[in-house]
Amino acid sequence: MIALIDYKAGNLTSVRKALAAVGASVFTPERPADLEKSEGIIVPGVGHFGATSALDRDWIVAILARVEVGRPLLGICLGMQWLYERSDEAPELPGLGLLDGSVHRLTSDAGDTPLKVPHVGWNSLARRREGILMDGVPQGAQVYFTHSYAAPVTADTVASTEHGEAFASIVERGPVFGVQFHPEKSGQVGLQVLTNFLRLVG
Repeated sequence: MIALIDYKAGNLTSVRKALAAVGASVFTPERPADLEKSEGIIVPGVGHFGATSALDRDWIVAILARVEVGRPLLGICLGMQWLYERSDEAPELPGLGLLDGSVHRLTSDAGDTPLKVPHVGWNSLARRREGILMDGVPQGAQVYFTHSYAAPVTADTVASTEHGEAFASIVERGPVFGVQFHPEKSGQVGLQVLTNFLRLVG
């Protein structure tokens, strides 16, 4: 059973539909204690990093407790950014701190033709190392993004994407996973990524 966290920062309906399409059993916990029955956790999200303030200490403690016993955690878009230590978008708010580094604003300085920020639309995944979420996903696969901030490329990066600079688009560290793109809007590639995560649950 996957817990899909609702902190009022994303369209849970489309994520839930995509998870149903790959055969996942999903529930939306009403309180942190409900996570005790979860076999995996997904934190979706779009918008400003400040929205993560709704995930207060009780939620953080409950999420970390599941991760500590090896239950997989997947952050999607803003949910992935929350996995890091901090974000320049709301520097006063700490992130979950499960991944090292700080999330920064994408640059629009790309020479003669400035790039648009936010980065919205389809872009490709460049595999940087082997990873569970990339299983069955071809090099250069197209996925759908909508974001202005992104995480740096580090040792946790499984795949990166270019938009003025290279940024982390898939990350993995132990039971902690993140995707900067929206798998629920990324067609068969997105469903494959969710299927790969689902294999870890149970």
